Order: sequence, then structure tokens, then C-alpha cells
Amino acid sequence: MNKILITGATGNIGTEVVNFLNTLTNKAEIIVAVRNIASAKNNFRNQPNLGYRTFNFKDPQTYTSAFKDIEILFLLRPPQIAEVNRYFKPLLESAKKNGIEKIVFLSVQGAEKSNIIPHNKIERLIKLIGFQYIFVRPSYFMQNLTTTLLAEILEDKTITLPAKQAKFNWIDVKNIAEVIAILLQSFHKYENNIFEITGSENKNFDEVTKIMTTVTGTKFQFKSINPIRFYFKKRKSGMESSFAFVITLLHFLPRLEKEPEITNNYFKITGKTTTTLKEFIKREKSTLLGH
Repeated sequence: MNKILITGATGNIGTEVVNFLNTLTNKAEIIVAVRNIASAKNNFRNQPNLGYRTFNFKDPQTYTSAFKDIEILFLLRPPQIAEVNRYFKPLLESAKKNGIEKIVFLSVQGAEKSNIIPHNKIERLIKLIGFQYIFVRPSYFMQNLTTTLLAEILEDKTITLPAKQAKFNWIDVKNIAEVIAILLQSFHKYENNIFEITGSENKNFDEVTKIMTTVTGTKFQFKSINPIRFYFKKRKSGMESSFAFVITLLHFLPRLEKEPEITNNYFKITGKTTTTLKEFIKREKSTLLGH
């Protein structure tokens, strides 16, 4: 029986990956890698068959015990960790040393185009160290509206970013997680491949706030600001410099690039269609309105 280790298991993506894996298979032992096992057991109290390992991205002393006897590692990058050589290089070297040969890595659409962003560096490290791999490159998360951008949405009914009229492709985290679960379950079928996972819509933030307004009946607006001003605004709010830099790049660089390509990889892998923005905003209406 394959042992699959899920990092970031209690976050948005990780939780959904665990949920989908449990609906797909009993042929694998699913183990979640978490900082606090007691808290994680409470989160996953309806999934009694999970295994648990103590793991902290920033604590190399947790790596060996977490990686023992694992065959497939699902790896993501916590948003606050941008220093690849400091954290991911020793992590990946430890994974290899402890016998892990297969990695499914949650990257980002366009990672191959910029060697500045952490995802690009992690992809190159995974190849350099010699893992069998699958890179999942999703487009822009719909859930950014209900996480990273939510505080300002609730307080001011506004989204402020250095994005101008750049188009983003929007994808539901649930769609991404479903794909990842299938790839983990059938690794041999998809190994050493890269999959861009996109939704069906390319929209700028003006268009998104208009959909939000229509669906919720509450007026929302988008404001674009200078990227340097945005960076220092985030720093002033208490965000770590590396995280603020990555967030700035992710919302500024699309201004310099072509409109994102829309793929049908989600349909090819799952046989289903992706969530639309309107569907997502309807589903998350109460969150966006703070109810």
C-alpha cells in the first residue's frame, strides 16, 4: 500500500486534497504532515483512517521522522515562505535521503517564465535532485477573494492591487485539489509531466468586482495602485517582506504578459467542467459579505 504524505494538510488546498483522496481510494495510506497533531485530528475528525506526522517547514529536525517510509510526497509552498535555498533545499535533500522518490508539487501557472518566483526555483530543485515528479501549475485562485483579499473586501468593499486591467485566469481550489488527488492516486500514469490547471474565464479585477456586485447586491470596487506603493502598504500592515514581494509580483507581472492560456487539462483528468466565478461567488456570498 502506497504511503502518501500531504504537506500543508490543514490549509485550503491540503484539506481539499485529503477530502478528495478519501473519496477516491483505499489503496493508499494517507498521512498528513502538520505542526499540531491534536489540532489536525480535530480538523479531520470525520476521517478516522488518516495517519499523522509532526512536520514544520521551518524545522529541519522534523523532516526525517515525517519522511520515513513515504513513497509519494505532495509538496506545496506556504505563502509566507519565499526563501527556497534556506527552507526547500534542505527539505528536498532530506526527502531524497529518506527514500522518497516521487513528488507532486503545487506550482503556479507561468512558473517556467520567471526564475524570480519561488515556484520556479523549487521546480528546478526537484529536477536537479532527481525525483520523479508531477508539477501542477494552477492559475489564480478564486479563494484569494475569501482569504488574502478578504480583510479589505469586508472593511471597504474594495480590492486594491497593482494589477491595472491585467487579465487573470480564475480557478476554484476544489478543482485543483481534485486533480491533485487523482495524480497522487495514479502517479505512474502521469509522472514526469506538467499540468496547467485553469478555469474557463480570464477576467480582470474590475470585471470580478462587477460580478460580485451583481451576485451579492452589494457594491464592490477595484482600485489599482503603483506596485511599489502596494508593497509598502503590505509591509506597513505587518506582512513579511518576502511575502509582500511575492504578492506584489504575482499581481504586477500579469500586466507585462499576454492573457493567460486556458487549458482543458481539468476536463481531461476529471471528465468534469470547472467552477465559474459566478458559481463561486454565489457559494461564498456569506463570506464575502461577512455574514
